[in-house]
Amino acid sequence: MPIIERARAEDIPAIVAMLTDDPLGAARETPDDLTPYLKAFEVIDADPHQYLAVARRDGRVVGTLQLTVLPGLSRTAATRAQVEGVRVHADERGGGLGTELLEWAEREAGERGCVLLQLTSDATRVDARRFYEHLGYEASHVGFKKPLA
Repeated sequence: MPIIERARAEDIPAIVAMLTDDPLGAARETPDDLTPYLKAFEVIDADPHQYLAVARRDGRVVGTLQLTVLPGLSRTAATRAQVEGVRVHADERGGGLGTELLEWAEREAGERGCVLLQLTSDATRVDARRFYEHLGYEASHVGFKKPLA
């Protein structure tokens, strides 16, 4: 059974390695220079609405996700949570760790007063979309992104 806990700065190389371990990540991440990731970690770690989680098995980082709490006015001033950057180490895929991470995120979001947990998945990640749907997530919205730089 893995331990899911708050990430530490020394976990960043393992997290970045998981982010780069697929075709999309390999094209957009820069694992040779961890400086921007460490700066981002400092901002995330200092924000009480952010929780960068890692799953550890035998002391080794084997999974990660970022949970963001979003207070809002819509839905009668509902607080919701956003999940980003879900990754499972290649050695762990298919063993239930992804489910454990999402179940942890659901519990954590509920404890923080959230009434909805939302996430996005790249349209090309067919297996990931199937996985989320299997866990009860609905593709209820169309997402839009626009690069700003």
